[in-house]
Amino acid sequence: MALSLDLKESIWQVVASIPVGRVATYGQVASMAGQPGRARWVGRLLSELPAATTLPWHRVVNASGQITNPHAMTQIQRLALEGIKINNLRLRLKQHQWHP
Repeated sequence: MALSLDLKESIWQVVASIPVGRVATYGQVASMAGQPGRARWVGRLLSELPAATTLPWHRVVNASGQITNPHAMTQIQRLALEGIKINNLRLRLKQHQWHP
C-alpha cells in the first residue's frame, strides 16, 4: 500500500518533533502519526529520505532500542553527538526514549 502525502507528512512531523538527545521507536512514531501498527511504513518512509535531509531520522530506532537501518554508522555518530551511547548497535531505550 502506498503512503498518502498526508500520512507521510504526519510521520515527518512526529519525527521532526523528537527532541535532541531522545529517541522514539518506529511503532511509537506510527502511533503518534495516527497509524498504530504501521511501524514498517515508518521505516520504509525514513529509508526513502534524501541524503541531505534535515529531518532527524537518526532518532528513530526499533522497539528494542536497536539500530537496524543500512546507515547504522551515520546514525550512531549522530546519536553520539547528542549524548546517546550505543553498545553493539543498541541503546538504553528506558533512558533515552522520548515520552511527550
